[in-house]
Amino acid sequence: MSNFEKRPLGAILTGDGTQFRVWAPVADDVTLVLDGSEGDDARSERLDMEPAGAGYFERFVDGLGPGARYRFDLGEAPEPFPDPAGRFQPEGVHGPSEVIDPSSYDWQTPDWGGVAQENLVFYELHVGAFTPEGTFDAAREKLGFLKDLGVTAVELMPVGAFPGTRNWGYDPAAFFAPDRTYGRPADLQHFVDAAHAEGLAVFLDVVYNHFGPDGAYAGAFAPFFTDKHETPWGQAVNLDDTHSEGVRHFFISNALYWLEEFRFDGLRLDATNALVDDSDPHFLEEMAVRVGEAFPDQKRYLIAEDDRNARHLIDPRGGSGKAGRPDEEGSFPEGRAGYGLDGVWADDFHHQVRNLTAGDDLFYFADFTDTTAAEIAETLRQGWFYTGQYAPNFGKERGTTTEGLAPERFVVCIQNHDQVGNRPAGARLTEDISMPLYRAATAVLLFAPELPLLFMGQEWAASTPFQFFTDHHEELGKLVSEGRKEEFAEFAELTSGQVPDPQAESTFERSILRWDEFDDMPHAGMLAFYRDLLHLRPELPPAGPHGDREGERFHVEAHGDHGLALRRGEHVLLAALANGQTLPRPAGADVVLHSEDPAYTASGRELRFPDEGRSVRFERPGALVVRG
Repeated sequence: MSNFEKRPLGAILTGDGTQFRVWAPVADDVTLVLDGSEGDDARSERLDMEPAGAGYFERFVDGLGPGARYRFDLGEAPEPFPDPAGRFQPEGVHGPSEVIDPSSYDWQTPDWGGVAQENLVFYELHVGAFTPEGTFDAAREKLGFLKDLGVTAVELMPVGAFPGTRNWGYDPAAFFAPDRTYGRPADLQHFVDAAHAEGLAVFLDVVYNHFGPDGAYAGAFAPFFTDKHETPWGQAVNLDDTHSEGVRHFFISNALYWLEEFRFDGLRLDATNALVDDSDPHFLEEMAVRVGEAFPDQKRYLIAEDDRNARHLIDPRGGSGKAGRPDEEGSFPEGRAGYGLDGVWADDFHHQVRNLTAGDDLFYFADFTDTTAAEIAETLRQGWFYTGQYAPNFGKERGTTTEGLAPERFVVCIQNHDQVGNRPAGARLTEDISMPLYRAATAVLLFAPELPLLFMGQEWAASTPFQFFTDHHEELGKLVSEGRKEEFAEFAELTSGQVPDPQAESTFERSILRWDEFDDMPHAGMLAFYRDLLHLRPELPPAGPHGDREGERFHVEAHGDHGLALRRGEHVLLAALANGQTLPRPAGADVVLHSEDPAYTASGRELRFPDEGRSVRFERPGALVVRG
């Protein structure tokens, strides 16, 4: 580790002033511009930054404290730029950065011990659409609800500052600054602190694979992109070309910033398959090492979103400290180790459930057509389905074996922000399948040994969609709106001729959860069903590693094309994912939970036990949990 990699970026309060540090290898000189029109400090000055080597510039300003606003002048642009590592953008991503004192917040949970990985149950939410107020403070008021629900970890979609007043967060502009529409940095610290007080871990979604199209000024300071590689967003982020050391330092510093100053329990790393890096060690391995070094006594989790089903992401690092490079299928040469991340989003389960229950067969769902219960059972045994078979939509062999990997390394879902929001109208699964079938799919998700993830509102079958929304300036906004229409133009059967305009404020407003609706059926029953299943989950014993999962702790088998039986210790889940299913009932087992009980559905249905009680007959989809 170089001396520069040990130095924090941005405006850092130290002693009796503020130390400014920026990486600008493309600039001959940099001027610090203090704007005293706002904040606690009234100084308005232009101060030359001092070259510190390797493209870094520094300046200590004596007596300058929190609240001061500033920018950097690179000498060629007509206006100075905000700090790429600025901690807050009070006037938006195009305005000045503000000096922040992270130590001003008084933490109330200094002894927080975290949540063990095998106990994580994620609840993904978008701060702006989670409540009508759309703020950190308003979301904090709902933490008691989440605790009572039975989840153990809140996962925030990206909160870094974005252009305009509404955005999913995947248009990253100011990577270090919580967006002003949600609140100030201290409000985010308060949210995390309050979650810990409730016993909830907090994860943050971060984006290092691309920059947003507006307000991302880091590219004006340094070569953050390279033409060596291409990604779905164009040129790849520069992780292995000239000046890549500074790029890697920027993003690893960002990861450590969220984990240290806000005390997040972990990060979800967006689209790691687009982080193309031919160097050794890989950027992801370096990040895992740096995070481990920074937190030797308490675990901080790094979880990848990656569609390759590549185990090298989560295989432990070897004694040599270098993983090398995997082959095209994601496997390492024999004897080489992995990157040492903690987990991965495994989407195969979601895609199979959507195909089996709703019939989705377009795009990547083409790799999961005619899904059967036996194939879902195989995924539950393995963590993901593709372990090296040819995948038609992928265009090549996909995946690696999961043998020996623990089930808690895999995060699975039946809905998430992508799988809802990237549908043309942002429709939830409950728009496309019946409530009984939805309860049956939910039971499989929450009974599975992998880590389940819920997307906000799914626990009460929320009526609100989650649509794609932005608030770009007029010219860019028109391009985004037209692009969205073109994206779905060939699939009229999905859109009914209608694609919501991302730029329209009404698109965002439709996506805000309605917290008054779960007082009534069917929402109240669905919420009760989720609570009961989540409260049952801690009683289920952990399963063994993949490849050794068919003992007493975990067993799954299919019955026909639409029936599943999962055993975890004393508990057995029988799930019928279609009408007219008959599944075997364990001898002497007592009923613990029935998805069509009157507590969960207004109609209610009694169970039928043919064959002298040795079987359970489901006339409609449903789920039954028994013990014994």
